[in-house]
Amino acid sequence: YEALGYGYGPGIGEGYDRTILILSRASGVPVAANALAYGASLAKGNLKEIAKTEFEKANKAGLKDILKGLTKDSKKASDSDEEVAAPPKEVVTGSISGIDIMDLEDAVKALWKEKIYAESGMGCTGPIVLVNEDKVAKATEILAKVGFVAKEGDPC
Repeated sequence: YEALGYGYGPGIGEGYDRTILILSRASGVPVAANALAYGASLAKGNLKEIAKTEFEKANKAGLKDILKGLTKDSKKASDSDEEVAAPPKEVVTGSISGIDIMDLEDAVKALWKEKIYAESGMGCTGPIVLVNEDKVAKATEILAKVGFVAKEGDPC
């Protein structure tokens, strides 16, 4: 039972025409009341117009070019059909996030191809690939190279 908070959101994105806030099943009456008040203040404050103006400014400043450098490349669909044997099992406590749920098993296979043992899992914020702590950096590099995770980008 969530007794404190304002729910989740708002979801803000370029071209969004609606203000969406989310309550979880665990949200109690105080959270629901706060979420309604918060939603009303967003409407009164003209969130949609402010977001539109801010996205226009950000795009003029080069936001889209920055984002292009941070997004993952398209991976080859044909790679996913290939059978790959798992390397010897090892302790996997390191996690790599940012992989689409639909690509998770293919990402694991991509690491197996490179002789890195990996497992798929679900973290607090979404899908993760689990690898040995000592191999997180190398595994992330491999996954970026084959297009499963975003490469390091230049934020400026």
